[in-house]
Amino acid sequence: MNRGVDDDKLDESMASKHATITTQPFATPDPQRAATSHELDSGRDSSDGPSSSWTRNPRSHARNVARKLTTRQGWLGDYNFGALCLPRLLPWKPESKLNGGAAESPFYGVHDDLPIAVAMICGLQHALAMLGGLITPPMIIASSLNLSGETSAYLISASLITSGILSAIQQSAIPLPFMGGRQLGTGLLSVVGTSFTTLSVTTSIFTNLYAEGVCPLNTDGSRGACPEAYGYLLGTAAVCALLEIALSFLPPRVLKRMFPPIITGTVVAFIGIKLIGESAIPSFGGGASCHGTTDLCLFPDGRAYIWGDAHYLGLGFLAFMTVVLTEIFGSPAMRSASIAIGLLFPLIIAGPLGYMSSAPIDSARATTFLWVETFPLRVYGPAVLPLLAVYISLMMECIGDVTATSEVSRVEVDGLAYDRRISGGVLVDGLAGVFSALFTVPPLSVFAQNNGVIAITKCANIHAGRWCSFWLILFGIIGKLAGCVRAIPQPVLGGVLLVLFGSIAVSGVKVLQNVTFTRRNRFILALSFGFGFGTLLADDLFSNLFTYSGGNKALAGFLDSIIIVISTPFLISAIVGMIANAVLPMDEEDRQLQRERDAPRLQGKSSFDEKLSA
Repeated sequence: MNRGVDDDKLDESMASKHATITTQPFATPDPQRAATSHELDSGRDSSDGPSSSWTRNPRSHARNVARKLTTRQGWLGDYNFGALCLPRLLPWKPESKLNGGAAESPFYGVHDDLPIAVAMICGLQHALAMLGGLITPPMIIASSLNLSGETSAYLISASLITSGILSAIQQSAIPLPFMGGRQLGTGLLSVVGTSFTTLSVTTSIFTNLYAEGVCPLNTDGSRGACPEAYGYLLGTAAVCALLEIALSFLPPRVLKRMFPPIITGTVVAFIGIKLIGESAIPSFGGGASCHGTTDLCLFPDGRAYIWGDAHYLGLGFLAFMTVVLTEIFGSPAMRSASIAIGLLFPLIIAGPLGYMSSAPIDSARATTFLWVETFPLRVYGPAVLPLLAVYISLMMECIGDVTATSEVSRVEVDGLAYDRRISGGVLVDGLAGVFSALFTVPPLSVFAQNNGVIAITKCANIHAGRWCSFWLILFGIIGKLAGCVRAIPQPVLGGVLLVLFGSIAVSGVKVLQNVTFTRRNRFILALSFGFGFGTLLADDLFSNLFTYSGGNKALAGFLDSIIIVISTPFLISAIVGMIANAVLPMDEEDRQLQRERDAPRLQGKSSFDEKLSA
């Protein structure tokens, strides 16, 4: 699961994620909105009849375009850029008394007429908010497989380009003929990025591949470069993504009943907790390669220290405090991009002191695109079950993220249009798993960062989302940018990841906040937490569960896949929680809560499921 630094406003939008659906068909109306909720979902203005304004009056449409391109109003509108860009020099004072307050800026709905400069700037904000989350997974994977610098830079660029392309598809609302009114994409400002959830199982998969001899080991026992393992990951992920595509055709009501907040919140929390211990802390102390060994970690200027040396911790703490100070003093625009600032600002100190090298930048291509490097796509049997479970968790994340985006975009979170957005978002999420593998990128899923950016910028307009896609693709094409990312010292990366992965865990806790803690729910959480924390703190708990040593590779692979699943904290906690939720009987207070949740749908009788059955 992918998460950025949680803003106060982001917390508010995420508070009802996966929660009981409200009985109100629309969010609180805003006087600045220029379209009704029906128009927001249909994608046309209220003046549009069966045909567009261009079809009815092309000359008038051309005049409107010319006016927008040649006037100040068309470029800037009434947007309050000061409230967005001015820093909080006096952070203890309310923002409304400092910069005029963001309330002076109009709220731009999904299909409102958006000034050109506002669309470009807000789109850039979304891209910067995603940047840290997009570059981290390929860097971690490349480090785990000891891939070359050129390959590592390519993976970063490919991640940015693919995220831009698939974000544009997710933001569409393309009707699917002969599919009962379903659509492709959410039709909202939804962004797609490389999933952190996959990182929770890739470590075990890669360890198996090295142990089986598929990947080579150096003479000193360290891992050799193994692009073949990356091909196994991509091929298996593409096949397993078919599960999420199939689940997208289930009624959203069924999906939400199968995966309630008590399960999804636990999953998200354990993903963040595991990534903190598995990636953030090792990088913070100097790097995963020298963590847990007596080997020295080398700096570009030849200096070497053991893992956890004060030099490393100082760099990591500098990056960590950069994010904290940005949150205290930064403008809303800076706070939404605090992860990117936390990665870049410490380099001003790290570079002159010799902690960096220009070699990654010099060796990177000036420009690049997809398929500059390719990998042999294969299916690795023991990875099938873990990745199937990963895609189920990605689907759960997608439902919650689309719900939160609907709320912060001030469109309905119930009824036919909402159900259509959920099913369309899950469908694209599954297709992204297939196409990301074909684009040489690990599985992608919907990001949650953009919800906080929408709340800060007061812009939920689809044109800002398209500009976000443009900026991401542009950043990916500039190959030297990936080289700059590779030059970032591991402790700096670790200091930022500590905040980034911590915010993932907080997002899970926020989902659990929507759970009513009845006796039954507390018991389910106790079982899930027991196994989740147990495998997290003792990761070798099930290493000797199966002792099969015969020559049946299919059986050995199947047993390995079971070990990977039950040894991954977020997977075993989800399995235990789902079984307990299905088996434990409900008390009267639980039945009453279920009746209250089902009441709005039973009263409305306008659900997506009923439309399909009709």
